[in-house]
Amino acid sequence: MENIAVQIKNLSIGYPAKHGKKIIAAALNAVIHSGELTCLLGANGAGKSTLLRTLSGFQPKLAGEISIFGKPIESYSGKKLSQTVGIVLTEKPDVRDMTVRDLVGLGRNPYTGFWGKLNAADETIVNESIACLKIEDLSDRSVHTLSDGERQKVMIAKALAQETPVIYLDEPTAFLDFPSKVDIMRFLHFLAVRSGKTIFLATHDLELALQIADKLWLMDRQKGLTVGTPGELRLNGALERFFQCDGAYFDREAGLFRILREIETR
Repeated sequence: MENIAVQIKNLSIGYPAKHGKKIIAAALNAVIHSGELTCLLGANGAGKSTLLRTLSGFQPKLAGEISIFGKPIESYSGKKLSQTVGIVLTEKPDVRDMTVRDLVGLGRNPYTGFWGKLNAADETIVNESIACLKIEDLSDRSVHTLSDGERQKVMIAKALAQETPVIYLDEPTAFLDFPSKVDIMRFLHFLAVRSGKTIFLATHDLELALQIADKLWLMDRQKGLTVGTPGELRLNGALERFFQCDGAYFDREAGLFRILREIETR
């Protein structure tokens, strides 16, 4: 299809180990389309963060292929890759005495060269990115004074300022209250649909992902990778099989997980 942004074929991810390689996941095959919000779901340790790092080029793949807009990731120069793929990780930025505006401005580095001096057009993009996340009141704050939730919004604004067609995010709603989670997820979906950007994010917010994602990737160490729309995965039973735990069940008709209260199990 013409709107395939990212494709993986027989991808194996993991780490070099003392006696060879530690494979976290193998034989992964899937595509991510432009103009869609795709959510990556899975238990802790399933390899979600490792996959994101590998897709972004931060971590080498162990085997297989990664293509971005039809070109192998290896064919991209560092500069070109940074102009194509933006990533927001969960790690806190190790910066002090830097304002929010300065940090968001670092998103322009792929275009400004070694000295990183912003021109008028760059400043406009920085201002628009800050406005998109509604964090104008944080612009002059020092980054180290921010709460976790505020910092997360700033890092998303930095990714926007990078102006890449592909954005990867690792747990972008992890430190946010529920209204902020909803706001961020709605914004990311709006960004994908209206701008045609490819938004791919790992999340534990299952209920939000079920309601707003265009596609889901279900990642499991034993079951591998299952891909589909929320509706497809609900109707074919994939969600029921994937998320099995004591005290809860998937209501296929409602498309929601139900928690059994203790009194109901007696």
